[in-house]
Amino acid sequence: QEWQNPFATWDPQDFCNISEVVLPMDTYWSPPIFILERVDGQNPELNYMVLMHNGSFNSTRPFQVTLTCSLMIFKFPFDTQTCNLSIASFLYPAVTDLVMKTRRTSAESMKDSQSFFLTDGEWKFTNLSIIEFTESMDVKEYSVITYMISMERRPTLYILNLILPTCALYLLDMAVLFGPSSLEEKINFQIAIILGSSMLAVILNNSLPTSSNKPPVIGTH
Repeated sequence: QEWQNPFATWDPQDFCNISEVVLPMDTYWSPPIFILERVDGQNPELNYMVLMHNGSFNSTRPFQVTLTCSLMIFKFPFDTQTCNLSIASFLYPAVTDLVMKTRRTSAESMKDSQSFFLTDGEWKFTNLSIIEFTESMDVKEYSVITYMISMERRPTLYILNLILPTCALYLLDMAVLFGPSSLEEKINFQIAIILGSSMLAVILNNSLPTSSNKPPVIGTH
């Protein structure tokens, strides 16, 4: 966060060439912000800010938060999810008191985010978009900045563990159904197919999130 306070300025030559000082957050006014999609998280312990001689404040506070996100898993495991992270301040109206602006463009923020995203797990970070707008609440309007984060699922593990075994079971089912085997052998094999499909369904159910309106294609067929 960066903001200006014209009442907190001084001439460095009058104070031993001191051009900046580090102060606690409660020393001066600081803009209160909220993350709208936040459901849980840890508050930062770094409660300090830097004050420059020209009245410019700079506060860097790392947050670790858990956000809510509506998922669409119809194309699982080849799905791409987009989640929003909205930063707002509903204490000061945007028209008269507080207007929030982003210093970096979407491309610059995307580049910085990719440098920090070091994990090589299930998700691949693909895009980051920034939207600045005003949110109307009651009769006032408030400034909001929304970061739209797009993530692409890595499907290799699900292909090997779910899709290929499922296709193999159905192919064997068709081969036995139209094969020259006796009725008793077909029934026994069909029971084995059902048990194998049930086991894959249990694995799939444990792997998928429950916050989707539509089930995945692999779960409906």
